[in-house]
This record gives sequence, structure tokens and C-alpha cells, in this order.
Amino acid sequence: MSPTLRYVASRLGQAVLVLFLAFTLAAVLLMILPGDGVLARFANPALGLSADQVEAIRASYGADAPWFVQYWQSLVGFLQGDFGFSVNSGAAVSTLITAALPSTAVLALCGFVAAIVLAVIVTVLASYGRPAWLAAAVDSAPSLFVSVPVFWLGIVIIQVLSFQLGWVNVVDPGPIEALILPTLTLAIPLSAPLAQVLIRSVAEVRTQSFVHVTRAKGASEAWLLVNSVIRNASLPALTIAGLLFGELVAGAVVTETVFGRNGLGSLTAQAVANRDNPVLLAIVVIATIGFVVVNLIVDLLYPIVDPRLRHRGRVGRAARKHLEPAGTASAATGTSAGTSPADSTQTATASASATTATTASAASSGPSSAAGGTASAPRTSSTNGDPA
Repeated sequence: MSPTLRYVASRLGQAVLVLFLAFTLAAVLLMILPGDGVLARFANPALGLSADQVEAIRASYGADAPWFVQYWQSLVGFLQGDFGFSVNSGAAVSTLITAALPSTAVLALCGFVAAIVLAVIVTVLASYGRPAWLAAAVDSAPSLFVSVPVFWLGIVIIQVLSFQLGWVNVVDPGPIEALILPTLTLAIPLSAPLAQVLIRSVAEVRTQSFVHVTRAKGASEAWLLVNSVIRNASLPALTIAGLLFGELVAGAVVTETVFGRNGLGSLTAQAVANRDNPVLLAIVVIATIGFVVVNLIVDLLYPIVDPRLRHRGRVGRAARKHLEPAGTASAATGTSAGTSPADSTQTATASASATTATTASAASSGPSSAAGGTASAPRTSSTNGDPA
């Protein structure tokens, strides 16, 4: 199996494991927690149901079975696409999820893209802004954004942009207009940690020697930013962007409640209030699937963004190919245990140079010189290629 396929298979296996563990943890916790949503819904004296009728309803929902039996039934049902029925409304959970998911998915996607754009703008202004006081002010903005409560931010945005300035209508808005304020409310807190990581990464990359060399050759700051700095600084930000996707679900609950949107957020709030465990479990699984898929995409993007990850296996094999015929067991061991492609490349280059020099010496000086050169080759490659 090629290194690329092995890498993809490893990430897919990890994704499936995370999804299974998340389902197991959520299902077990919901089943062993005190309280029964079926009893809370149907044991109300105002409904006039007898105890036998309530027990029959509990049996129809499977709430009377032990927790491990409920867990197995839920697992089999989820694998078959059967999420069960809502305790509160009696509707199929899959129907409720299908009706609420598109609205939340559009809001999450818009908020995620807006957060990335906002983080890039803040990073550029903080790193290249003039005058200096403007760059310092923008640099401190992410710390303010990350500390602002989402519900308070949503209310302030409604008051300022809608009621005071009248830029966006929140009373009977159109489909596009209804997304503007919730997207902004969701994007501002999400952009803060992403901007902080980008600012520090850009500052570190700008001090690297290859940036100074490229600038000395006449490259402009804009060209350096687009072609060198952002590409090398984006790997830590890519990791944070994948992790921030989990914040979208928590932010969507508050944002959809503040703006009165019908989606997974409002459905989650209703399920928590009514102790509707089948709905809660389905929402947890859906959110976990989205989180796992986004982070799987991020993992698969790593070799594209950083070519060193893509060629690490090839460099290691090339180094061993040069070292093993020369008998340099210690150097080969150092190369295979190295932690960076640069160490492997140096070792392979040194070994290849030593082998070439030995061959040339043997051709000009005869068999005795070739033997001496061969004996000295391991010392040369080991000195230059030792990771220590």
C-alpha cells in the first residue's frame, strides 16, 4: 500500500472510531441519567392516563429496558438509519432532523466562511497595518472577540444594525437578509482564536531566512504574503479551523434562539427542555459526523499545504536506498528515526556524495584506494547525516 493510501486509511479508521466513541458516550450518559422523558410527558395527571397505559407507552419507546439493551437497540437502529421517535411530539426523529438540518447547515457554512475571511482580514491588518497604533489595536481585537458572549453579541447587533441604523430588517426578512445578522453573530467569536493563531504564525514565518532572501531579490510584501507567508503560516490555522467547527453547533443553539430561526439549535433547546433523549442522541450523532468529516478533510489537506508531509515516506526510502549498500547501518538507523524530512535528505545527500567520491577514487587509484575509500565512506555519511 502506498503511503498516501495508508495515510487516508489511517485517518478514516480514526474517524470511525471517534464517531463510535461519541455515540457510545452520549447514549450511555442519556440512558443512565436520572429522569424519564416518557414519564415526564405522559404521567401528567391532566392527561388522565392510567399507570398501565403509561407503562405500555414506556414499553413502546423501549424506556423500560435496561440501559445496555437500550444502547444496543439504538446502535442497531442508527446503523439502519432508524433514529426512533420523539417523546415530545411522537414524530419520527429522522423527519425532525431532515426539516431542521438545512437551515442550520446553511448558517454554519456561512458563519464558518465569514469567520475565516474575518480572521484573514484581522491578520493582515495586525501584521502589515500602518500606522503602528492601528496594527496594535487590531492585534488586540481577537482577545475582545473571544470574550464576548454570543447571546449578548446577537442582541447588540440587532439593536445597532437593525433598530438604530436600519441596515438589516429583522421583521419578516427575506431568505438572504435573514442570514446576515446570525452569520455575523456566529462568525465574530469563531474568528478570534483563528486570528490569534494566524497572527502569531505570520509573525514567525516573516522572520525565516527564506522570506529575507526572497525580499532581497526584489519581491514585494504583497507577493511575499500571498505566495510565501500565508502558505507556510496556514498549517496551524488549518488545525484550529477544523477544531472550531465544533463551536458552530454550540453557537447555533444560542444564535438560532436569539434570532428565532428554526434549525438544529432550536430543536436542541426544545429536546433538552423536554428530556427528549431520542432527539438529543440524533443531534449529537449528526454534530459528531459533521465534526469528524471536517477534521478528516483538514487531515487530508495537510500533505497538500505542506509538501514535506507528502514526501516524507519517499525521502526516508531514498535515504535508506543510498545508505544500505554502503553498509552504514548506524546512519540508516539515524535516518529512519529522524523526525524531519530535512535530516533524511541531508543523510542521503552525504552518503551519496561519499559513495561518488569513493567510486571516483577507486577508478583513479586502483583496488587498494577503492577499499580505503569504501572504509571511510561510513564515517563521512554518519558525521553529516547523524540527526543528533
